[in-house]
Amino acid sequence: MGGVIQRGLEDVGEVVILLVRTLQWLFRPPFRFWLMMTQLEFVGAGSFFIVLLTGTFSGLVLSVQLIDGFARFDAESLTGSTIAIALCREIGPVLTALIVTGRVASAMATEIGTMKVTEQIDALLTMAVSPIQYLVVPRVIAGVAMLPVLTMFYNVLGMAGTWYVCVEVAGIDEGVFWRRINTLLKPADITVGVVKAAVFGLCITLVACHKGMNASGGARGVGQATTQAVVFNIVAIFVLDYIVTAIWMA
Repeated sequence: MGGVIQRGLEDVGEVVILLVRTLQWLFRPPFRFWLMMTQLEFVGAGSFFIVLLTGTFSGLVLSVQLIDGFARFDAESLTGSTIAIALCREIGPVLTALIVTGRVASAMATEIGTMKVTEQIDALLTMAVSPIQYLVVPRVIAGVAMLPVLTMFYNVLGMAGTWYVCVEVAGIDEGVFWRRINTLLKPADITVGVVKAAVFGLCITLVACHKGMNASGGARGVGQATTQAVVFNIVAIFVLDYIVTAIWMA
């Protein structure tokens, strides 16, 4: 356990160092916009379909469960507003981040890890090209920019599923459904979810790039780096979720 904790703390420190180096290269030319656009498309548009599916069915399942619970107190009309708050504050950003971790972080760690073990990163250094600027910066920008967008898509699709179950299936008055949401859902609930999504996007891309750039040992090492990137990010998402929530609610 001591070795695991020590290695985890070392990883956190190395990721923080990578963040500092990334910020140093963020505003330094040359600016490779085509690399940024490629990563924006990969993180954002590439993840849209799975976010669509998970967001819609999350809203459907939550609605079925909550309507049954609220029916015991004759409070079915609170289902929509309760799910809206839960989606915007917690479920939307966290589940979106987990989805992106499984799809994007694994791919980034594998790609960069392969470049590391095949000495392509060393080739960049010999050409006086910074691997941080060329590989890390576009991915970090894409993560920070697209996670909030994907989270909002998730929230909208989740509410669409909630509306269908509540209004079309359960027969809750549509005017009451939307009025409860307008009354109880505050702008701060949406803002905290967007902030969390941006923090998660930063974490996911930094960890994936860090694990990939430190891969070694051929194909086996690349596989281990990919697994470590996904596991580390899953844990980090829940830790950061608590930290951001605690700071926001203080």
